[in-house]
Amino acid sequence: MRRGIVLIWIAIVLSACNWGDKNVVIPVNDFFKSQDRSIYRLSPNGKFLSYLKLQDNTQNLVVEDLETGEITQLTHLKEKKITFYNWVSDDELIYYKEKNDKRFLSNLFIVNKNGKQEKELFSNENTRMRIIDDQLIDDKFILISSNKRDSTVFDVYRLNVRDGKIEMAAQNPGNFTNWLSDSKGRLKMAVSTDGVDESLWYRNNEAEPFKKIVTNNFKTKIWPVAFSESKPNVVYAISNVNRDKNALIELDCSTGKEINVLFANDSLNVVDAQYSKHRKMVDFVVYETWKKSNFYLNKSSEELYKKIGSLLPKNEFRIIHRDKNEQNFVVRSFTDRNPGSYFLYNSNTNNLKKLSDVNSAIDSEYMCETKPISFLTRDSLMISGYLTLPKNSKNKKVPVVVLPHNGPGLRDVWEYNADVQFLANRGYAVLQINYRGSKGYGKEFYAAGFKQWGHKIKNDIEDGVKWIIQKQIGDPKRIAIYGTGFGGYIALNAAIENPDMFKCVGANKGVLNLFSYLKSIPPFYQSSLQMYYEVIGNPVEDADNMRQVSPVFHADKLKIPVFITLNSKDPRVNSNDAIQFIKELKKNNVPVTYMDRDDGISSPNREAERQKAYTALEKFLESNLGKR
Repeated sequence: MRRGIVLIWIAIVLSACNWGDKNVVIPVNDFFKSQDRSIYRLSPNGKFLSYLKLQDNTQNLVVEDLETGEITQLTHLKEKKITFYNWVSDDELIYYKEKNDKRFLSNLFIVNKNGKQEKELFSNENTRMRIIDDQLIDDKFILISSNKRDSTVFDVYRLNVRDGKIEMAAQNPGNFTNWLSDSKGRLKMAVSTDGVDESLWYRNNEAEPFKKIVTNNFKTKIWPVAFSESKPNVVYAISNVNRDKNALIELDCSTGKEINVLFANDSLNVVDAQYSKHRKMVDFVVYETWKKSNFYLNKSSEELYKKIGSLLPKNEFRIIHRDKNEQNFVVRSFTDRNPGSYFLYNSNTNNLKKLSDVNSAIDSEYMCETKPISFLTRDSLMISGYLTLPKNSKNKKVPVVVLPHNGPGLRDVWEYNADVQFLANRGYAVLQINYRGSKGYGKEFYAAGFKQWGHKIKNDIEDGVKWIIQKQIGDPKRIAIYGTGFGGYIALNAAIENPDMFKCVGANKGVLNLFSYLKSIPPFYQSSLQMYYEVIGNPVEDADNMRQVSPVFHADKLKIPVFITLNSKDPRVNSNDAIQFIKELKKNNVPVTYMDRDDGISSPNREAERQKAYTALEKFLESNLGKR
């Protein structure tokens, strides 16, 4: 009898082990659910917690009293959505609404934490507005930038949150693209560009004019982080001046010279720095290899992160908000297989309280591990990326979906990626390649991608495919390529130039025409147009090359099935390009799956549209790569 029980127990254990490797098919919509709660913020005194709560496809602002647990809903929106908000005092919050996928629309409101005394502060449907510094100055002003005076540039204004009146704080001379204030809300620094060169401008006080202190080519960056509280005229900045990788430095604003290096490494690229307003110092820098890591500059921040890390073993985490005295923190955890959760952490009690999951429908047991990979290209450039293998793929050649990232100037990172996990769950290996021109690997690697969108970048993708075949991982007869935005552009170009490598190709809202893409750049980005010309191409001087590498002109070269989507309501999209492209494909008897997906941030049917699009993508891949 006892022997029988043991055998049954062994069978159960073995079954459980096999179940862990089983490819359980997760419903499409589970991967792409909108968050029920998001954008958590703590009041300055740490006594109240706010967040956006999803109700009937609309986000509304909610405040919770952390002592009593009482919850107050501040807004009751039906159409417009809140996409930015913050506390401006212990009792008041500001927020603005956005509609029809237009970012930074200028409908700014202030409301008391009890949901009363709501007042519109700023409204102009024809202009856009950004908040530069949401701290209250003299208990009534916040700094905003707006293009209300001139649609092509953003001036800085002081907005009185008591009566809604605004006054000019700094008029943009025409090419200022960014502004920085000090801890007291004084506007002291600006960044300008002529499209190729970027300059830093500084003034010691607001009565003085801005003076140019340093100029660099846009490939060389000085990114101001915060002004020093202890050293006059010094700003902490991330810089790659006279180096390939970003470092954290101190910059003398009176001379524009680097006077101290806080962190630098020839092989590590700094991508961020955390400044503590409470302790008035930089806590740490963030550098990125295959995933992000912190280098701590003081013991107190290191101890804080060690304590939180001990409560979240085997998880990555980020502090996403904190109260003024840095005693209460909102923390988000995640892994490559788990979209993560939000927590409230109290440093005095070392207590971690769960607030919500990012996506409760996802069970990490059924997700797949994402591993870093690297390979040498045909011209001996080291390329990095990520590979995610489906369950039960050991010792098998599996179908592959190559997933080039969007751009220009972006990169893939190690994190939970819904697209990756959805494709891996359907039985495909997913290959992500940080091709030349991707950010995060130094300025030489970034510049290596300039004007190479249909050339060496495409070669990097092809070399990555050859690598996965040589490693006996990918089935060479079942390889697809699919991307979004510039990722879709890369996918189409790769399929046009090397049709025998790919079984099918997909472009989600992909760039089809480089000429149209450059024309779609909005007026307030015109000062950066020369930079786009350097990175992508000049439509006059490089017209032949741009035509050569724009998919819309080469539909006749595509011989494999095509999946293509766009949002015709998006003002950045030239739907005529897609119509022409699809028409030419069909004329050449190329199988085309086309969808017009209205799933922008303000779409009332966002989840339904996403489910429809990914279900169609699933059927497209299955019909061309075979069943799992």
